[in-house]
Amino acid sequence: MKGLYHQLRNAWKKPDTARLRELMIEWRKQPTILKINKPTRLDRARSLGYKAKKGFVVVRVRLRRGGRKRETKNKARRSKNTTNKKVVKMSYKWIAEQRAQRKYPNLEVLNSYNLAKDGIHYFFEVILVDYSKPEIKNNKETKFLTKKANQKRALRGKTSAARKSRGLRDKSPTNKSRPSVRAGKRRGK
Repeated sequence: MKGLYHQLRNAWKKPDTARLRELMIEWRKQPTILKINKPTRLDRARSLGYKAKKGFVVVRVRLRRGGRKRETKNKARRSKNTTNKKVVKMSYKWIAEQRAQRKYPNLEVLNSYNLAKDGIHYFFEVILVDYSKPEIKNNKETKFLTKKANQKRALRGKTSAARKSRGLRDKSPTNKSRPSVRAGKRRGK
């Protein structure tokens, strides 16, 4: 017999499409950034550090998909000038975290996860922490958020999604993103 969180994880691997469609219809009518009572994906939230106690807040963020293409240039006839691909360095998840951070400046982004997507929107849930609460200060897992160096993490590219976008998951010596992209360019790599 498998546990509850195992069952929830398996249920979200192949979600009920009809139910998910109904939920997304409701979510589209709601505000872009909405504070919710409890996480929609409890298993994912718990694995990323969420606890059902004071100081933890979950926010649903809706983002527009697309809009990452540049208009076609018509100056020269070279094939390179007709491209319309625009490489954007920030992932949608990182953008969702930043928007949640700006909406709630007194809270700190802990982590985030995907919910769903349709033809127009991406939906994410962002876990925020109120680091002024004693429950957060006294917990050794979340105590690091009270330090000044770990505040405004999403805006400074310190969250998990941001570090992945910046290419900092790989620690090999040949990684040109470390310690930063600019430092790599200065060193001539």
